[in-house]
Amino acid sequence: MDPSRIREKIGRFRILVIGRANAGKTTILQRVCNTRDNPEIYDGAGKKIDLTVLMASREVRCAPSRCHELTCSQRGLHDIDNEMVFKSNPGFVFHDSRGFEAGGASEFEKVKEFIASRSKEQKITNQLHAIWYCIPMDEASRSFTAGENKFFSQCDTGSIPVIVLFTKFDALYDVEYAKLKKKGRSRKDAKELAPKRAEESFPNGPQLKFLKDVRWPPKCYVCLPNMEKDDADCKTLIERTAGALDNEVLQQLFVSTQQTNLEICMKYAVERTLSNHFDSAETTTSEGYRRMMGSLGTWFPHIRVRLS
Repeated sequence: MDPSRIREKIGRFRILVIGRANAGKTTILQRVCNTRDNPEIYDGAGKKIDLTVLMASREVRCAPSRCHELTCSQRGLHDIDNEMVFKSNPGFVFHDSRGFEAGGASEFEKVKEFIASRSKEQKITNQLHAIWYCIPMDEASRSFTAGENKFFSQCDTGSIPVIVLFTKFDALYDVEYAKLKKKGRSRKDAKELAPKRAEESFPNGPQLKFLKDVRWPPKCYVCLPNMEKDDADCKTLIERTAGALDNEVLQQLFVSTQQTNLEICMKYAVERTLSNHFDSAETTTSEGYRRMMGSLGTWFPHIRVRLS
């Protein structure tokens, strides 16, 4: 199907983002949507939430008469049914789940219920299309928590692919740097070699061994270092997510919606479009050429808008 028709029919690509506090989730979403701005938040009914009101109420001290107000504001801000949308790319809608690292039953059940309810939605536009599970690799958080054990052992996501994002992966560079220095390497050599050593040793580390043995393993994983830097690249995240989608229509929607990886747009445009036109005699005519270019252009909606 033509990607432009897919976007018209389905609307937006929906992702649930799960992760511990300070896992760098917002930064990654900003990178994916090519912005530094914060997202707009909408409730389940599509009504925009006034964040200034919520944040102001959160700052109220928890006096006995205001405990209920504070609790409600926090719940409102972190409600998993809320939709996070960035103005720079409204084709993505994100749902944010607070981490349940301590294995808390209530938050975990909310996530399970949310996944189950979205799986039962009749309209594909209301369904959940992918899950990004963020696990930070900074020193205090490398081991899997009780919440992550529970999720991967008890949460069957069905056809919804789970992609594990190992965030703050550059923290492992420091570990390898220390090892190299201990072995007598100079500071310069250790700094240059550390990233490569971290990438090479990670596949044999405890994190991936754990994920291989769980009942419901993720579809794939991606390591994301230095996402807070201006030149951070989320190309691998885009490629792995696209490859994890079994539904070809959703795959087309995701690829044509993302705006940070032009190369993957070109790849899918060529593979899914050119072969159909090369077999047609119309390709040699001006009208055939126009149609072919139009078909290719549907994979780059953000570029078309800027050029129009």
